[in-house]
Amino acid sequence: MKYFKIFFIFLYLFFVTSCTTLPNNKTTPEKTYFSSSGFALVYEDSLFEKKIINKKINNEKIIVLHNILNSNTLIKLTNPINSKSITTKIFRKAEYPTIFNVTVSKKVSDILELDLENPYLEITEVKKNKTFIAKKTNTFEEEKNVAEKAPVDEVLMNDITLESNINKKKSSKISFILVINDFYYFDSAKKLKNELSKKISSNNISIKKINNNKYRLFAGPFKNFNTLKTTYISLNNLGFDNLNILKK
Repeated sequence: MKYFKIFFIFLYLFFVTSCTTLPNNKTTPEKTYFSSSGFALVYEDSLFEKKIINKKINNEKIIVLHNILNSNTLIKLTNPINSKSITTKIFRKAEYPTIFNVTVSKKVSDILELDLENPYLEITEVKKNKTFIAKKTNTFEEEKNVAEKAPVDEVLMNDITLESNINKKKSSKISFILVINDFYYFDSAKKLKNELSKKISSNNISIKKINNNKYRLFAGPFKNFNTLKTTYISLNNLGFDNLNILKK
């Protein structure tokens, strides 16, 4: 009888604990927003005619094309040289050479005052809101008209005080590096560095220690976009598709 009571108690506890609802600690992971930096392809009709890009656009409008982000994705483009920026939406997906980070219309290039020899900019996906701010140095009437017709609920145009002449001249002093990969071990980075130096005949590949567990293999620095292109294409042909271009 004693053993029967013990068995009954264990059986009772089993059913009680099995029926208990455990708290759900699962949370919805927060969305990771796209962010990248590199050179922009400033659209011209000749690029479409030569099949360098597969979409034709109106160069007089604020239009941005991307090869990853979907249409209507809200993004912010920034020219880090003069801090001018514009917030708009991706017009549509497009195919263009991977050396370029994004394709923009001539209108966007003019607003950001991109240096056509070094059309470097930053692109960041932003959270969708009913209101966004498109920033630039001067707000002209024609820009207001474009903004009013933009496919968003509301656009606020903010004037920014003119930057000093010193900031405008920074473009002549900047340089760029191509990030090939980050490694946990220095020896791994060194091995790939030696192989790549032979394959692309370059002495411009280096390793930088970021911290004790991170070693960055990169090419450069390069003074401008034209000097960077050859190395980029050579690495791209070897299968390095996700090269990140950083301003130094």
